[in-house]
Amino acid sequence: MTGDIDKPAIYPSLKSKSVFVTGGGSGIGESLVRHFCAQGSNVAFVDMAEAPSKALVNELAASGNAPVFISCDLRDIEALRSAVASAVATNGPIDVLCNNAGNDDRHQTGDVTVEYWDDRMAVNVRHQFFAAQTVRPYMKAQGGGSIINFGSITWMVGDADCPAYVTSKAAIWGMTRALAREFGPERIRVNCMVPGWVMTERQMRLWLDEAGERQIAERQCLPDRLQPSDIARMALFLAADDSRMCTSQQFIVDGGWI
Repeated sequence: MTGDIDKPAIYPSLKSKSVFVTGGGSGIGESLVRHFCAQGSNVAFVDMAEAPSKALVNELAASGNAPVFISCDLRDIEALRSAVASAVATNGPIDVLCNNAGNDDRHQTGDVTVEYWDDRMAVNVRHQFFAAQTVRPYMKAQGGGSIINFGSITWMVGDADCPAYVTSKAAIWGMTRALAREFGPERIRVNCMVPGWVMTERQMRLWLDEAGERQIAERQCLPDRLQPSDIARMALFLAADDSRMCTSQQFIVDGGWI
């Protein structure tokens, strides 16, 4: 029995909440945008890829709740701060931050330069910290909020083909614990979403071959393939008031890989 995945839960507390998603133009981020819009949230998202992002906005506009797209390279922290300010001006103070954006390009240790290392940290972890720093005053003024950082099971299993990415994802867990402790007195919850191998278009195009299919069959407890919607639906729970006492935790959605 797989359940009725076409009928996700509705969270009344998410209606009209101001939600900010990084990397919302494709993959898991796109699913986050779709699911929060379906909840009636006021969604703003940033991405570098303008064409798919604008197409997503146009598609969702037909449903009557179009998200706001802001083009942004998250390696530029001032641009990120400006994007948050723009989102606040349109949708109101941020209630929910989904720190989703990242890049898991493959690489080997011997090929990593100082410049590449620094760029991977900027792409995968630095912006998460500064996004949290930027939204904190808005959440504090409103009496609380939910920050969802996105990690990965790669650091738990020790994937050998992307050491800089693995390092950045491990750092996100430490950052989550520290921010949850610091922000907690302000009723700002900080949790870490930990996806397994999610079948985004990019993952299937670049890395899902016969060997990959065998690995999934061998490692996952569940036979179904992880979809972006599986991650988004956990994020809805962590954003909603239903999880009001959940903070400083990892929420692993990996089909039982770990």
